[in-house]
Amino acid sequence: MGNFFEVIFYQPILNLLVWIYNIIPGHNIGLAIIALTIIIKLILYPLSKKALEGQKALQSLQPKLDELKKKHADDKEAMSKAMMELYKQEKVNPLSSCLPLLIQLPFFWAIFRVFRDELLGKAISPLLYSFISNPGAINHLAFGFLDFSKPNIVLAILAGAAQFWQTKMMPTQAAPVVTEGAKDENMMAAMNKQMLYIMPAVTVFICLSLPSGLSFYWFISTILTIAQQWYMFRKK
Repeated sequence: MGNFFEVIFYQPILNLLVWIYNIIPGHNIGLAIIALTIIIKLILYPLSKKALEGQKALQSLQPKLDELKKKHADDKEAMSKAMMELYKQEKVNPLSSCLPLLIQLPFFWAIFRVFRDELLGKAISPLLYSFISNPGAINHLAFGFLDFSKPNIVLAILAGAAQFWQTKMMPTQAAPVVTEGAKDENMMAAMNKQMLYIMPAVTVFICLSLPSGLSFYWFISTILTIAQQWYMFRKK
């Protein structure tokens, strides 16, 4: 399983990063990471587009779901059955927004491994393809002043702020109807509201323990995701 992950995910991303690093004028790792992020976003675009379409479809059903919650407030079994019928009738898969994101996890893990290994290592690993020139080592200094091999509090905060912005602009579900049988929905709504602030805080905490090259990638990737969300959800 380890060899499969290395060959399918880790090695291609490593070679792509080194190739970009080689052809960028001045061998600027910051510009290389921006280019790598854009390329990976384009590769994963069909999956992320599918996830956003699923979120948009669920958003459009929210008024009808609220009506079902109100109608079957005292009968959770009937409410669940009615909701499944609604999903089937409208041809909406409630998991459609989650599955594409889960498929992307191996890519994210591979990117993390590449950045951790190559930005902290003294020499490029021997996993380069024969047609990729080995630069010997990657210069950690980006844009002349950022050391991507060490944590950076400014980049960590920027990554957290971008995470907050992305979560904030996501389509939110309407507040559940306040009834005697809807306490769990109200609790879930409160938890979702808390996650708006918890996730950015967790992002900052994680980035403070990682090489800032990863924080920079996280920030750029989130900004591109925000742009994609804005484009998808502005369309009727």
